[in-house]
Amino acid sequence: MTAQAGLRERKKARTRASLREHALRLFREQGYQATTVEQIAAAAEVSPSTFFRYFPTKEDVVLQDDMDTRMMEALLRQPPELPPIAAVRGAMRETWDSFTPAEWEQLREGGRLSQEVPEIRARTMNEFARLINAFAEAIAGRVGRSPDDVRVRVLAGAVIGVLMSVFLPEHLQDEAGLDLDTNSFGPESGARIDEALALLEEGLPL
Repeated sequence: MTAQAGLRERKKARTRASLREHALRLFREQGYQATTVEQIAAAAEVSPSTFFRYFPTKEDVVLQDDMDTRMMEALLRQPPELPPIAAVRGAMRETWDSFTPAEWEQLREGGRLSQEVPEIRARTMNEFARLINAFAEAIAGRVGRSPDDVRVRVLAGAVIGVLMSVFLPEHLQDEAGLDLDTNSFGPESGARIDEALALLEEGLPL
């Protein structure tokens, strides 16, 4: 990557982070429903059309945090000789260590909105499905198989199941859909995820 391309990527990352930061602040101050895309864009000093280049909908500014992007990038950096689940564990640890306390607070706030706002809540399962596809792509690249290979997709689904087991409380569903345990969003959750992945790596012995 050239220096100019790197500068463009950093600028895009700053704009994306600014939009999300201002959106979460406005949601907190005046409520999700009362906040418009135009207000978010104005607070971040960009146009509404720029907002939509980064986030297709207002819901996406909550749902599309940096966690999955960082996980995929970290997974690509894992040594190629590592088995898939060991590589995922390493990527998870690297990802969890990369977040600042302020970023963890944003993740917790996003989790709370995902539970409380019906429009966002309704898309929670779509996000889990998207993550399965992303992990399938990354794992397939490591093992030289197609992302559609049943073994690859089962493993990707199992990894997402681990995340759900940590981030969803015991009452997985109610009449409105899935409930996220927002108290689970934090650095301390990394140890629980690693423990759960270790069980998966061992073949889930009981």
